[in-house]
Amino acid sequence: MNLSRSTLAINGGSPIRTKGWKDNWSTGVEEKVAVCRVLDSGYLSMFEGSHVPDPPFSFYGGPEVQNLEREWCDYYEVDHAVSMNSATSGLYAAIGALEIGYGDEVIVSPYTMTACAMAPLIYGAIPVFADVEEATGCLDASSIRACLTEKTRAILVVHQFGIPADMDEITKIARENNLKVIEDCAQAHGAIYKGRSVGTIGDIGVFSLNVNKTIQSGEGGVCTTNDKDVAYRLSLIRNHGEAVVGPAEYQNIVNIAGFNFRLTEIQAAIAREQLKKLGTLNKHRLELVEALSERLAKISFLTVPSGRRDCLSTYYVYPLLFEESSVGVSRSTFVSAVNGEGALFYEGYVRPLYLQPVYQQKVLFKHGYPFSAIENQGSVADYREGLCRTAETLHSLKMIINEHIRFPHTLEDIDELAMCVEKVADNTL
Repeated sequence: MNLSRSTLAINGGSPIRTKGWKDNWSTGVEEKVAVCRVLDSGYLSMFEGSHVPDPPFSFYGGPEVQNLEREWCDYYEVDHAVSMNSATSGLYAAIGALEIGYGDEVIVSPYTMTACAMAPLIYGAIPVFADVEEATGCLDASSIRACLTEKTRAILVVHQFGIPADMDEITKIARENNLKVIEDCAQAHGAIYKGRSVGTIGDIGVFSLNVNKTIQSGEGGVCTTNDKDVAYRLSLIRNHGEAVVGPAEYQNIVNIAGFNFRLTEIQAAIAREQLKKLGTLNKHRLELVEALSERLAKISFLTVPSGRRDCLSTYYVYPLLFEESSVGVSRSTFVSAVNGEGALFYEGYVRPLYLQPVYQQKVLFKHGYPFSAIENQGSVADYREGLCRTAETLHSLKMIINEHIRFPHTLEDIDELAMCVEKVADNTL
């Protein structure tokens, strides 16, 4: 079969859509007012390096940072929130706060952003890749069990595409094996797992405020936890570990590698206004997802996302599964034809992380560290091609991604997006 009809834009026909697509633009007057408030104060950042009082500066940041953290706690019904300058920093800090390092293994997803696997490596621990569920892209609990060893210390679970992972099974595995659970919620603001907000179920949740996320401050992140000691360690890691030079709460902490992971007052002020909009932005996003799924579900060789039962998915992007055997054209050919009509779909999402050179060659730092470290000898660090077959199949054959279910796109935009797909599907011979 092929796509040969002259009505298709790739064959000289007229495209469905000729105008471009909108950027993720969720800021407005409220954020401008917030930024001006900070500028008028004269204090763009207000972190102090130690607990020694130096008003108005503080080891915990200025009023915008601290108010953001309090408001984040209120929204997510969690005891502690610690802001960071990125979710990547948050993941690194989470590994450090849980005291994971050389001789340890962390089970991670291969089908996500590289920072998830890099975070353990930075501290000398070894990432072990478990496979994902085809329907969600989230970690598969049965694959996690198959990856367990005596070295396993934690599971870093990603709520992929804004779809909650199977937290009942994952937390059960963690309890049975005395493991920590880190939730990567970068794509899942406001997602709910069986009545609980993602990011509040494991030991630490990590959220992103990157410009591409549902809510944003340009760059930024927030860690959540119900453990007071973990929250304090996160705060230390964020701020150079320098609280130990003053009257710190814990004088015996000597193993904190501190960094500058601090959020500025301007970023925090913007994030506060964005948090107020999260419910509205998610409601809008889900309306667009529902409208698009209603249309595309009628196409036999496409599978629209359905989330997880008894959960609320908030869809950072729109993940669509393509079945080549049912239509007789390749995914690449289909996507090219759809994009020729004015749509913008992507193939595959990300290449499974273990296929990157750092894992294939097992070298990050000099002399092959941390893989070559004595403590890591005997690790199950298996990074062969074919390791996670579902993740590889999603990347190479099945997954199609669209980003236009986010504000400020409208139902009219979704109508044209659906028409692009429908036209190609109808003209597939």
